[in-house]
Amino acid sequence: MVPPVQVSPLIKTARWSALLVGIIYGKRRYDNLKPIAEEERRIEEEEKKVREEKERIAKQIAEASEETILK
Repeated sequence: MVPPVQVSPLIKTARWSALLVGIIYGKRRYDNLKPIAEEERRIEEEEKKVREEKERIAKQIAEASEETILK
């Protein structure tokens, strides 16, 4: 068996400090990126609406063309 490694209190404090800084930095970064993600979702929704409208118009054109050919 390997005996446990003794870690000095200074190293423990440094590790906890690094963890805390990482958590705080990560939250700040997330908070900064959150509005960008919301804007990207809004843009995707708008693009989806545009695609659906284009499909609807294309369907109407196809139906009108079909009616013209059949007459």
